[in-house]
Amino acid sequence: MTSNPPNIAIEHGPAAGVTRPHESARSQVAGAATYIDDIPEVRGTLHAAPILSNVAHGKLLGVDTSAARAMPGVVDVVLSQDIPGDPMLAAFAGDEPVFAIDTVQHIGQVIGVVVARTAMQARRAARKVKLNIEALPAILTVQQALEAKSFVLPPVHVRRGNAAAAMKTAQHTLSGTLEVGGQEHFYLEGQIAYVLPQEQNQWVVYSSTQHPGEVQHWVSHALGLDNNAVRVECRRMGGGFGGKETQAGHLAVWSAVAANKVKQAVKLRLDRDDDFMVTGKRHPFAYEYTAGFDDTGRLTALQLMMAANCGFSADLSGPVADRAIFHSDNAYYLQDVDIASYRCKTNTQSHTAFRGFGGPQGVILIETIMGDIARHLKMDPLDVRIRNLYSDEVLSTSTSSVRTGAEAVRAEPVEALRRDTTHYGMKVEDNILAPLLSKLELSAQYRRRVEAISAWNSKSPVLKRGIAITPVKFGISFTATLFNQAGALVHVYTDGSVQVNHGGTEMGQGLHTKVAQIVADELGISFTRVLATASDTSKIPNASATAASAGTDLNGRAAQFAARHVRDNLAAFVCGLDGCGAGAIQFQNGQVLSPKTTRSFEEVVGMAYANRIQLWSDGFYRTPKIHYDKATLTGRPFYYFAYGASCSEVVIDTLTGESRVLKVDILHDVGRSINPGLDIGQIEGGFVQGMGWLTTEQLVWNDKGYLSTHAPSTYKIPTAGDVPAHFKVDLWPEPNREDNVFGSKAVGEPPFMLAISVFEALKDAVARARGDGAAVRLIAPATAEHVLAALTA
Repeated sequence: MTSNPPNIAIEHGPAAGVTRPHESARSQVAGAATYIDDIPEVRGTLHAAPILSNVAHGKLLGVDTSAARAMPGVVDVVLSQDIPGDPMLAAFAGDEPVFAIDTVQHIGQVIGVVVARTAMQARRAARKVKLNIEALPAILTVQQALEAKSFVLPPVHVRRGNAAAAMKTAQHTLSGTLEVGGQEHFYLEGQIAYVLPQEQNQWVVYSSTQHPGEVQHWVSHALGLDNNAVRVECRRMGGGFGGKETQAGHLAVWSAVAANKVKQAVKLRLDRDDDFMVTGKRHPFAYEYTAGFDDTGRLTALQLMMAANCGFSADLSGPVADRAIFHSDNAYYLQDVDIASYRCKTNTQSHTAFRGFGGPQGVILIETIMGDIARHLKMDPLDVRIRNLYSDEVLSTSTSSVRTGAEAVRAEPVEALRRDTTHYGMKVEDNILAPLLSKLELSAQYRRRVEAISAWNSKSPVLKRGIAITPVKFGISFTATLFNQAGALVHVYTDGSVQVNHGGTEMGQGLHTKVAQIVADELGISFTRVLATASDTSKIPNASATAASAGTDLNGRAAQFAARHVRDNLAAFVCGLDGCGAGAIQFQNGQVLSPKTTRSFEEVVGMAYANRIQLWSDGFYRTPKIHYDKATLTGRPFYYFAYGASCSEVVIDTLTGESRVLKVDILHDVGRSINPGLDIGQIEGGFVQGMGWLTTEQLVWNDKGYLSTHAPSTYKIPTAGDVPAHFKVDLWPEPNREDNVFGSKAVGEPPFMLAISVFEALKDAVARARGDGAAVRLIAPATAEHVLAALTA
């Protein structure tokens, strides 16, 4: 439930700023929304299935396909030697082959594909392929990788001040470790691609992807073609969560190589088990830390070691691990800090983007440290968190000497050093966390509930409750500055209807809906008159991935600019008719108003067409202010921060380790919301997904490197029954202080980290149950086994 239910849209008035149904909602409910597997297949379409390695690390000595070729319906088998272009994927590190060549590097690595008349025929035949692999020693854990110095990318170090010296003078120090598991994306629509050969060696690729432009580049690279020969289209995905940012490209390449060999259309759809075995997950992390702090709980020194399990190739591990560094402060000023980040190579699936993109792995560590400090000092954890927030508090002031003449020296003040700059050099200019936390503390009745929980626990010998409030400060922009650009096309047709196309992709988050709202308002017409169409590389070239929570910021602004160009053309035309300035023309409620008369939008469009006025335009947007030195990890990588906080109450069973979330109160900052209903849905969904990461979703690889939890029977995502009855979401009532589209803020990723309050509440419950004041060592996810271990540690 929400305490501020979203406004419901009315037919007249602004299109944005009110709740409107998702543009595909009715079709989705009716089962009429088209996903890749629903696209009618052209005659002669074949189906592919992957041949998977059954060894974690080894030399590939031979592939015997004879038994597979003899299976019913089999048309061909495609291996690395059948790739007409580069046998390595066009990933930035260039370290991942299209198909395994002479080495296999994880169980589930794709060695080739079988092509058959039906999907089931292809899958059965793929299991008949015999692999001759000479096993080699495998590295399966972060600890093994660190010992062997096995890395996909060089380690990175970020320092500010002198942490070692500050640690020596700290009033208190604490050291500890933390392990945080990965997470399977578990999108409803699995990975899929459908590739159709066209005339003159051109190709159409239907891909369930967050990054059509990258799929285009990867496919053309593998086929040895120019990018312009490949067109990629995606109308919608059935979920992505980062898992289709790069790794959708693999399926498109495999399908394209197969289609090139058999000269027919090929579709490849992974079944759920294979999807688990083939694709990467959220990066598991291991940490070591030492914190220095004073009697008030304020951090005075911090030394962190963060080791990411990247799997067998780099994929996006570099920027993921970088963002973990960026968010290792979360909401807190780090004065003297030393961070070492290791990007470990293991013989597992190549881990990839996942909602938050390394941010959650940074935030959870500093929140763990805040909780440890509070328990050590016997303080309330919220008080410790508030004590460490970014603020404009002055740390020191100084003067500089300026020589004004031969002898004269004048002392001039230097700007005071304040607690408002991150460890990577970005000033926090839009900080609202102190008032936001204060408001949530009051609305959630935190202090009263802390006392009530203590009283309840004293009378409950087995069940113990815990509570925690944790904040979020999440930077919005791609840390790779070049991706912070977008394009869009707006077409106004002679009947006054409008079509918008942009480079973003729709994965259920409502991007197309928000873009249509923005365009409708720019033209002053009804939302129902605007249609957003499929993402298509032949319409918007070189588009960035729909990721980093920046989909609306980038594509919405580009679409707004495109619509504005058309509106300006119409305004100039009308002012010529009515003898007034273009600034006097208004577009609202489907009408065009001049000082002289009022016309319908449709009438003006018809007249403009008859007078050969351009009724379509492109729009382009590049995020301002950002800059970032990748070598030093310093600069302003983010345009702004999104903020939020959550209060979670939990209960644990001290005999079984089972736990349940009882209550959740959230106050989150989305700026001026374009669509409150969609935004609240993202907050709720992100929180529950984060809750799953930290409680039930456990990935287990055995000692052979086999992923044992590769199906819903063994890998448990949250269900409706895990969502507490008390689940309250409020929106912070303030627009973005930066000049962002509609005054809004990104909402895709930041709410995910609100669920860290659940993990901290579980630790609070464990601490209350133990009553010994010691640090709580709880492994994430906090399964029943891990909770029991923490209770007895």
